[in-house]
Amino acid sequence: MRLIAFSRFCLKYANGAAMRLSTETSANVKFSLVRRSASTMAETVPSPLLSVRPSRGLIDEKFQIVVKNLPPGQEVTLHCLHQSEDSDFWEAFGHYVSDVKGTVAVTQDLSVGGSYEGPEPMGLLWSMRPVPGSRTGLRLRKMDVLSPMVVQISVYRGHVSQGFRETAALACAVAERWYMAPGVRRVDVQEKGVRGTLFLPPGPGPFPGVLDMWGGGGGLVEYRSALLASHGFVSMALDYLPHDETRTPDIEAGYFEKAFSIVQEHPQVVTDRVALFGLSFGTAVALGLAAHSEVIHPTCCVCISGSHTQPFNKSVHSVFQELGKNSHKIRIDENNHHIWRDIILPITTDPDRKVHVGKIKCPLLLVVGLDDQNWATEESAEDIKKMMEEAGNSHLLTTLSYPEAGHLIEPPYTPHFRASNFIVQLTRQKVVVLWGGQTKPHAYAQEDSWRRILEFLRHHLYQRHSMGTVSRL
Repeated sequence: MRLIAFSRFCLKYANGAAMRLSTETSANVKFSLVRRSASTMAETVPSPLLSVRPSRGLIDEKFQIVVKNLPPGQEVTLHCLHQSEDSDFWEAFGHYVSDVKGTVAVTQDLSVGGSYEGPEPMGLLWSMRPVPGSRTGLRLRKMDVLSPMVVQISVYRGHVSQGFRETAALACAVAERWYMAPGVRRVDVQEKGVRGTLFLPPGPGPFPGVLDMWGGGGGLVEYRSALLASHGFVSMALDYLPHDETRTPDIEAGYFEKAFSIVQEHPQVVTDRVALFGLSFGTAVALGLAAHSEVIHPTCCVCISGSHTQPFNKSVHSVFQELGKNSHKIRIDENNHHIWRDIILPITTDPDRKVHVGKIKCPLLLVVGLDDQNWATEESAEDIKKMMEEAGNSHLLTTLSYPEAGHLIEPPYTPHFRASNFIVQLTRQKVVVLWGGQTKPHAYAQEDSWRRILEFLRHHLYQRHSMGTVSRL
């Protein structure tokens, strides 16, 4: 009221100059009041709040991301950023619209765009990809399981698809994703000529055991074994293919039998509750041991993205040499990606050139991606089923087949890689291999198969047998 009265007084009684001065004074007073009002509003309206719960959890555990204190109907972008152990940056993002309460809940709201779409609670993890300008052929894998995978979740105003580093975020939060649960112990193994890493669940046990074997990429890959131990299994990640040129893959069946016995004879392992777990070439090893070994007798087997067409009756080196004879069948696509699945096609009808899966006497779980461009796993699974039916042991076989899933079916919520760099064992040549798969179906395959793998292992190693008192996580 004082401002209005003052203005009227100036307009009615002052001359022109005084009137101009009065107008300027009035504007200044108004601006001061507006600024004071905005300041008061800023103090009363809360800032956007972003929460990630749990902020620390296992890699296969879902988290809940919620943004509050947004204006209703506000378009926002949720962004996930991770720096790998190789110092490469990976990102994923989803576009959301806040509800009438000004909230975005990723567990139930739809992403309307970004690196994933739809109601995808874990899309910010499984759709991660290298940021623009990164090196080509990258694959994100955890090397040091003693440290977490750290991701930064941020929320931005509007539907943003690029320039995240140059844009100020409304709010940020950091989450840790672990492969090792609290209390899991990591033990280096170098005995009986065997190299590997043993992971022990917390508590005295006894626990069932798993011998974990990866594929033709070689090296010691620990993260799956660490995660298995986090779910109550003593698991040994086995090193059996060299990473360097000075060593040759001349490992024979006896090496794997010794590795199995190391797990079996561990004081915290139930002797007759040990499984074989293989991926890619590790599947050929697992099937060969289950069918032909007279030394070890696995309780059950899990085989992912592999085949029975590499009869493991000599050395690993000889198997790769035999496969090398079919290298002329390798196809190369328009992106210079190598497609290897034809190497073992057509599936041979000669029983001496395959693992005699009809001799397998333990439950077998096969996991198959129907868009596997690296290996003919679908055709192999069909032939395995046929051979086991003819032998009368098909009741032991369970096959999980996933449309549009590729070769690298790993623990859930890890990114999908349609193609990545690979070092060929025999030649040490660096190529880009096409693994196959589409991102969303592949992510589903990883989540569903991991759940069912754990159920399979628990059923055959825990629930099916009486083990006395077992320490649980």
